[in-house]
Amino acid sequence: MAIEEPLEKWSTAVATVRVGATAADGGTRGREIVLGGEMTLPFLHFEGATPNKPVVAMEVLDIAPQDWPDVLMKPFADVVDDPAAWAAKCVNDYGAEMICLKLEGTHPDSGDKGPDDAAKVVKAVLEAVDVPLIIWGCDVDEKDNQVLPACSQAAAGERCLLGTAKEDNYRTLVASCMADGHNLIAESPLDINIAKQVNILVSEAGLPLDRVVMYPTTGGLGYGIEYAYSIQERGRLAALTGDKMMSPPVVCQIGQEAWRAKEAKASDEEAPQWGAAEKRGPMWEAMTAIMLLQAGADILIMRHPNAVALVKKAIDELMRS
Repeated sequence: MAIEEPLEKWSTAVATVRVGATAADGGTRGREIVLGGEMTLPFLHFEGATPNKPVVAMEVLDIAPQDWPDVLMKPFADVVDDPAAWAAKCVNDYGAEMICLKLEGTHPDSGDKGPDDAAKVVKAVLEAVDVPLIIWGCDVDEKDNQVLPACSQAAAGERCLLGTAKEDNYRTLVASCMADGHNLIAESPLDINIAKQVNILVSEAGLPLDRVVMYPTTGGLGYGIEYAYSIQERGRLAALTGDKMMSPPVVCQIGQEAWRAKEAKASDEEAPQWGAAEKRGPMWEAMTAIMLLQAGADILIMRHPNAVALVKKAIDELMRS
């Protein structure tokens, strides 16, 4: 009697989202990135297809970082005052597959730059690199509603990822994405019910789910990552078992969360017992990323080039296994 292998049989797949418009689509990006499409839990290739591998985006700020430790600033010391040069270095020297432009300088407490200034930075970065672009606001809803529409117009036709849209702040960003041909990042606060509700609201406002990427927020290693993992995994299980509103791919803010941890950012003088900061910090970021890959992350937004190299190698190995 033949014994049937105990394999899970999923009813649906993760939605597919295309980011970046090439010349064939009316844009200027050198390549298009396809996210999602998984037909199984992460990297279980024996159970189903994983047609599109996760990608690594590197974070670029529109102003010089104010709170990055020396070990993180060092690889970018010559470019932190020039977002376009910073983006080019991430792509040309460190192999970034996407750029996440964080508009930190528009925050009311970090310069309060206006829509015109932000739009100029977006244009400069688009001219400096040809990889797909993520445009991330300052996370102050009122200011993002002023700034992101201008950035959306500046990048019209490039099929960027624009965000973030929240339960109480989504209509303006949905309208911008629909007008300018972009995709949307839908954010929720580590709550699977709110994550689904945001997707429902965005869909009802007219943006199809194949233009939505979910951001269920992220915890760093040692700082809530186990809860972030469980929420993300529950979302993936829901998608695979037929919940269309939980089907979009997932983006995770790895660098931002990992480098908040004191274990990552403490200097050698502050914590000599923890080992060299030059190795410790990037390893903390890489481990955060690899754990969330296992939960189903499709885009990892990262900072340190050594962590990026480790994670890209891990992705290649997981896709072969």
